[in-house]
Amino acid sequence: MAPEKWQKLSLAEQMGNIGSEVNRVIYLKEADDKSNKEKALGRVLELIDLTISDKRWKGRLFEICRLREVICDLFLGNNTYRVSTKFLKDYFLFFALRAR
Repeated sequence: MAPEKWQKLSLAEQMGNIGSEVNRVIYLKEADDKSNKEKALGRVLELIDLTISDKRWKGRLFEICRLREVICDLFLGNNTYRVSTKFLKDYFLFFALRAR
């Protein structure tokens, strides 16, 4: 998505879209579809980076950057933060509901 279009969305809409992609990554991980999982994870990180670059959320950068770190740790690292996929689904559900 073009940054100009992304930055027209509310934070709830941005996070809801990120959550949708995270759910896709979780599904592909469970299906052991490594190739598509990596593509979907790349999309998640791209959307998070677009959210980080949105100047409206300057005061929320700590949370958004930590989210990126946690997602990378869960899917690419050793899950040092001990975050479950259920936790992520629940976390993003609130944004999806708020965006409606």
